[in-house]
Amino acid sequence: MVRSKAWLLRGFAVGVAFALTLAACGGGNAVSSQASGGASGAPKTGGTIYLLSLNQQWDQVDPQRIYTGEDLAFFGGTIQRSLTSYKYSADAKEGTSVTADLATDTGKPNATATEWSFTLRDGVTWQDGSPVTCEDVKYGVSRTFATDVINQGPTYQVAYLDIPSAKDGSSAYKGPYKKTGQDLYDKAVTCNGNTITFKLSKPVPDFNYTVTLGFSPVRKSDDTGESYGQPGHLVVSDGPYMVQSYSIGNGGKMVLVRNPKWNKASDPIRANYPDTWEVDFGIDPKVMDQRLIASAGKDNFAIQYGNIQPENLATIFTDPEHTTAQFTGRAVSGFDPYARYYWVNVNKVPDVNVRRAMWVALDRQAIRLNIGGAFAGNMADGVIKPNIGQDYASTGLLDGSLDWEAGTKVPDNGDPDLAKTLIAKSGKPAPTLTFNFANTPTNAKTAAIVKSSLEKAGFTIKVAPLEAGQYYSIVFDPKKSGEFGTAGWGADWPNASTVIPPLFTQKGGWDLSQLDDATLNQAVDAAQTDTDRADQSKKWQDLNKQVVENMWVLPTFFGLSQTLAGKKVGPIYRWPAYGSWPYGQMYTMP
Repeated sequence: MVRSKAWLLRGFAVGVAFALTLAACGGGNAVSSQASGGASGAPKTGGTIYLLSLNQQWDQVDPQRIYTGEDLAFFGGTIQRSLTSYKYSADAKEGTSVTADLATDTGKPNATATEWSFTLRDGVTWQDGSPVTCEDVKYGVSRTFATDVINQGPTYQVAYLDIPSAKDGSSAYKGPYKKTGQDLYDKAVTCNGNTITFKLSKPVPDFNYTVTLGFSPVRKSDDTGESYGQPGHLVVSDGPYMVQSYSIGNGGKMVLVRNPKWNKASDPIRANYPDTWEVDFGIDPKVMDQRLIASAGKDNFAIQYGNIQPENLATIFTDPEHTTAQFTGRAVSGFDPYARYYWVNVNKVPDVNVRRAMWVALDRQAIRLNIGGAFAGNMADGVIKPNIGQDYASTGLLDGSLDWEAGTKVPDNGDPDLAKTLIAKSGKPAPTLTFNFANTPTNAKTAAIVKSSLEKAGFTIKVAPLEAGQYYSIVFDPKKSGEFGTAGWGADWPNASTVIPPLFTQKGGWDLSQLDDATLNQAVDAAQTDTDRADQSKKWQDLNKQVVENMWVLPTFFGLSQTLAGKKVGPIYRWPAYGSWPYGQMYTMP
């Protein structure tokens, strides 16, 4: 799924965009799923909303490469549209349901769901006034196949379209730059006037959810390949705003202004209230919190990109479900979409007993306390989060029923003696391991806990902080990455087909563990193509258990997150589609 930026402030790197999110709520000053903002008043057209970010830049602005929930939400609400989008609502069910966006409806499948057609709306234009065409959508989708150029984004196009594989298992189509296999792509994706049709290699009953990710149009004449969307190669908008300027680093900014060619009649989703969006980069998270707490001057109209720092939670909340009176209507707390874990490169740590020992030794209790205690979330037993629905079942990791060592239940603060026993089973001394994490003060403290707890079991741990905006470019390169590091994932929609395949298969595109297991791949394919939803759920549950039995990742937490806004911006709620602000509906108040 899409990645989350909770990792920047809480010690996790997160993948994926969407998940079914539960809003925390209660009486009194409860953190409601929706609030009107810190000040009374109707939405105002005009003004500027400021988005305050720790990052030095966006991970990606390219519509085929964005795969972080908050980024998908921001750009989807401002400058980039897709065939379908999610409804704006604080309600967990409504806010994760798809609605027509660029298309006139949510798609028409054939009887077997192996073919889907979408017809584009009239009146949708690029920022220069030229029409967005079927061929623009087709070209945008094709870019994902150029994996040597367009990477780090969702790869459902590659997994689902009816295009054969090459001998090495990759797609026989190599994208629009090399054009190898172009005829294969042209058979799988066809345009007939304003209608685009996708032919799939297997039934995908929820393909209308799939097209929310990486299926946005790109005009061939605008495409600059790997640099598209970066400073000097600004992305071209088909939404209500367009990029006026983009500079990176401390003090850098992205400024969005109104797109004069946007036609409200062609866009049933976005409200287009503020005149300007200003994204301010390189802001220290502690300074960010203090600015938003004070909410003075332009910070009245500011929202944070990330989470409230742990030391400020008690000032803003009385508990994970209630704010203090001062912050009623300005702060949000609730389940985010993400299951957190530490990825482990299985090629660098090949022995399952060593990987098990890493999790057994880990002091998850101290880590949780460091990142916010009860505000951080619950202990995780796998990568499928309970709020996804029927695909979740307990794996037995937390109650000891996995029976690694006679059913031993591992305490939350770790068991170094049991870890030593597991290491001994490997027949080799405990190895030296390098731990990658995004470089923030909170994450540095977490890394120190990881180092201390694993070294009690005999490991030698080297901490390797990485700049937040460069994290994924390092950890996806086995030559540069360490043995393990921070990560997390949320379902792209309410089906574990958007969790297990992306994380643990090469086709999925987000396999930080570097698995390439033929037996696993066959089991994943069997689950993906099972049209009996109950049978499919059982397959995903079994695979989730297999993940933790083999410790292909080290589960940590099912996350909660808390965010804060200034007094004069609204609406304030967590949009369950992405665990984000509802950017496309936001406004300033007098």
